[in-house]
Amino acid sequence: MNFIVAILVIVAVGYLIVKKYYAQGVLLLGGAILLLAAVVFNGTPILAKGGTGSLYLDVFAQLKANFIKTTGSLGIAIMIVSAFAKYMDHIGASKALVKVAIKPLQKLNSPYIVLALSYVVGQILNVFIPSASGLGVLLMVTVYPIVVSLGVSPLAATAVIGTSACLDLGPASGNAVLASKTAEMDAALYFVDYQIPVAIVTVIVITVIHYFVNKAMDKKMDLVEKAKEMGTEGKVPGFYAFLPIIPLIIILMFSPLTGSSIKVDVVEAMFMSIGLSMLIEGIRRKAFKSTLAELKIVFTAMGSQFANVITLIVAGEFFALGLTKIGVISALIDSTKSAGLGPQPMILVMTAIIAISSILMGSGNAPFFAFAALAPAVAASVDLNPIVMLMPMQLAAGIARSISPITAVIVAVAGISGVSPFDVVKRTAAPMIGGLLAVLITNMILFG
Repeated sequence: MNFIVAILVIVAVGYLIVKKYYAQGVLLLGGAILLLAAVVFNGTPILAKGGTGSLYLDVFAQLKANFIKTTGSLGIAIMIVSAFAKYMDHIGASKALVKVAIKPLQKLNSPYIVLALSYVVGQILNVFIPSASGLGVLLMVTVYPIVVSLGVSPLAATAVIGTSACLDLGPASGNAVLASKTAEMDAALYFVDYQIPVAIVTVIVITVIHYFVNKAMDKKMDLVEKAKEMGTEGKVPGFYAFLPIIPLIIILMFSPLTGSSIKVDVVEAMFMSIGLSMLIEGIRRKAFKSTLAELKIVFTAMGSQFANVITLIVAGEFFALGLTKIGVISALIDSTKSAGLGPQPMILVMTAIIAISSILMGSGNAPFFAFAALAPAVAASVDLNPIVMLMPMQLAAGIARSISPITAVIVAVAGISGVSPFDVVKRTAAPMIGGLLAVLITNMILFG
């Protein structure tokens, strides 16, 4: 009965979203139905502790908990990065960056080559900035205005940036660390010996598909509007082009890349950069009173992101929790245990389950954390090295996450560019499917 209810709710949610019902409302309603169904059919408490005292009213306590968690961590990062981008636009720094960067890039005479290569740059940076959402919003400040000014559509630029961390590479990735620990392997060894060989092929495949898909889809759009002029009317000093990339420099400077003992995250880097930019702007204009008042621009942009982006992330997580509580994930695990397949078919099944769960839940971490512990036993049952099963599962989680319109990074970058996350995933689907096939085939050839 649980599975039937879950399928009906998933189909209904998908149908209503396609029909352009308000996505946040649909996801919250779907999540509430699933959570209540879990209580009715299974007696499963929604909250482990700290609830209202009523299993049914705990739906609202869970929603409160989701808002607190998301707003206090990921949410503040998304809001402050968007606010920083808005302020850079206001003072003309974004326009200055575009002017500096666009001249050499124009010489390539191919905006879509630049667009595709920006994915490669993002994937490399992901090794040092393991947060998909954090990296995505940083690239929206720096890379997005450049590629849009070259002539690609906002949708194309958003889609490529939204997938920049799709592989979760490196020892700093939580999923990668879990995979290596589960296989009882050193995280650095896992990265060098297993992830890198597969990632090289996969990155090339994704880059090529991004180029052709976005170029073709932009042609179909028959773009008539040119890239929007950004920034203020007045001229600003040339060094203002440096301001939008300050956060990236700060984060890389205080990262494992440099061996620094100081750790600075995205939010802290943004606050530092906004403060420094406002100080420079106040000195340049000799108007500290009006410059200080421009903090309202920052706070207003943060509020807008909360209304449009954070609420969608909360709604997506709420819906994903409902799927977990009603038992869909555990049912998939049980069916996998009893499948009795050979090594390669079992890898395909486990990877497919991870991918489907990641799309439905809008998360790469949740399904991988749920299934990773199962992998060694399943691998042993088919006489397979656990890491050969774990790696495609781990990489599939991040890849499939990038096809979900409710995943945090897609919602975040779409919110900054003002496009629909559902339109964005139409652009990410083909590159990610190609990337997943590349992972499976390369893994099979090299380690199978």
